[in-house]
Amino acid sequence: MIPLVVVQKPDRWALELPGAEVLSARDYLLEARCSELRSATVFNLCRAYGYQTVGYYVSLLAAARGHRALPSVATLQDMRLTPLLRIVSEELDQLIQRSLAPLRSERFELSIYFGRNLAARYDRLSRALFNHFPVPLLRASFVRAARWELRGIRPIAASEIPDAHREFLVEQAARYFARPHARRTARTYRYDLAILADEDQEDRPSDEAALRKFARAAEQQGIEAIRIGREDYGRLAEFDALFIRETTRVDHHTYRFARRAAAEGLIVIDDPESILRCTNKVYQAELFARHGIPAPLSMVVHEDNAAQVEAQIGLPCVIKQPDSSFSRGVVKIEDPRDLLPHLKQLLADSELVIAQRFEPSQFDWRVGVLDGRALFACRYHMARGEWRIAHTDRSGRRRYGKVEAVPFEQVPDAAVALAERASALIGDGFYGVDIKERDGRFLVIEVNDNPNVDSGCEDAVLGDELYREVMRCFRARLDRRGGGVSTP
Repeated sequence: MIPLVVVQKPDRWALELPGAEVLSARDYLLEARCSELRSATVFNLCRAYGYQTVGYYVSLLAAARGHRALPSVATLQDMRLTPLLRIVSEELDQLIQRSLAPLRSERFELSIYFGRNLAARYDRLSRALFNHFPVPLLRASFVRAARWELRGIRPIAASEIPDAHREFLVEQAARYFARPHARRTARTYRYDLAILADEDQEDRPSDEAALRKFARAAEQQGIEAIRIGREDYGRLAEFDALFIRETTRVDHHTYRFARRAAAEGLIVIDDPESILRCTNKVYQAELFARHGIPAPLSMVVHEDNAAQVEAQIGLPCVIKQPDSSFSRGVVKIEDPRDLLPHLKQLLADSELVIAQRFEPSQFDWRVGVLDGRALFACRYHMARGEWRIAHTDRSGRRRYGKVEAVPFEQVPDAAVALAERASALIGDGFYGVDIKERDGRFLVIEVNDNPNVDSGCEDAVLGDELYREVMRCFRARLDRRGGGVSTP
C-alpha cells in the first residue's frame, strides 16, 4: 500500500511527492475509505499538531485505526517535554558540539526533512534528532552559552520551507518512501516485525542462524520480519511489533527502543517493564524474598552494612553488580581480606549491590518461559575449570560452558514449576530462569529477559518449533490488538 500524505489544504500543496497519495486531513478523518483501511502508513504534514487540533486528531485516529502515523501522538507529546529535550541534548552532546563547532553565531536553527539536512555536515545530527523525534518535517533550535544546547524542537509546515529547500525535500521524501523496508514484497504479510539485533555485539542472545530461523518462523505466521539496528530508532512507528535480540540494559538504546515501541502501541518483547525488572538483581532479591521464591541466601549491600556480609552470608560468597550479565560484574570471594576491597569497587558504581551465599554446582538449569509457560530447558554447564558458565581468560578471550538442551520429561517438575512461578512475578514476556539444584532443593538465581536462543544450543530438542512458538505468541498478541493488512 502506498503511503498517505495528509495535509490540511491539498489545493495549496505545491510539492509533488512520488510514490505517495496526498489527501486532506478532513478526508482522512471523515472518509469511510480511510477508516476502513486495514493498514496504512500516514505521514501527517498538517500545519499544527497542538492538543485537539486537526493535526493532533490525524495522528490520534491513525493510532485508533491501527495505522502507522509519523509523527505519532507519543512523539508529539515528547516534543513538548522540556526535561526530555535536556536529556536528548546531553545524550547527543558530543555530536552537537562537533557539528556546530564552526558556527560563530549564538543561535542556530536546523531544518530536518525526513531525517536529512541540505548540508552534508549536519547529516549525522539530523538523523540522530529524527531518531529521537520521528517527524517528517522538523526544526531544531540551538543556543550557545558555554556550550551549544538543544533548546527546542518542533514540526514545521510546508509553508515554512524555503523555496531553495523544496527540491531537496522532494528527493528525501521519495528516498524515504522507496526504502526497501517500506516496500511490500511479492507476498503480502499481515504484520511487520522489527528484530533489533547487532551482529557485532559480544554475548549477543541469538546468532545469525537463529535470527534467520526467527524470520522464517515469522513468515509462516503471516509476519514480515525486518532486521533493524540502533540507527533505526526513528522507524519504529512503521512496524507492528518489536523483538529485541540484543543484550538489554536500562542505560542503553535497547531500553529506549522498548519504551518508544510500547508508547507507539507495538507488541514488544522484551517490554520495558521486563527490562527494568530483569536487569537489576537488587530488585529481584527483594521480589523473591517478598513472594517466597526459594533463592540462595542473599543480602542487599550498601556502605553502612558492607562489614556485616561475612557474618550474615558467610564465605565463600558471590557479590554482584545489580546489572551484571553473562557472569561479568560477578566476583566469588573466598578470602575475607578480599571482601571489602571488592565491595568498595562495586559500590563506587552503584549505591546497592548483592551478596549471595555461594551454591556450587556442575550446571545451572535454564528454563525458557514464554507467555507464562515453560518453552524449553537446558543445562548450562560451568566453563572448564570455572565456577560460572562464562569466563574471560587473561588473553581477553571469552570461554563458555557446554549448553545441553534437555527434553521436559527429563527435567524435574519442581524446577519447571518454580521457573514459571518466578517469571510470572516479572511479566508475561520471554524469559530465561536460572535455577540451581542443591541436595534436592531448587533455588532461583535470577530471571533474565531476552534469553539466549542460539542455533544448535537451546533449540537442540525442539528444533524449528521453538522459533515457531515465539512467533505464534507475537501473532496471537497482534491479532488481539488488531490492525495489519488482510492475510492472503
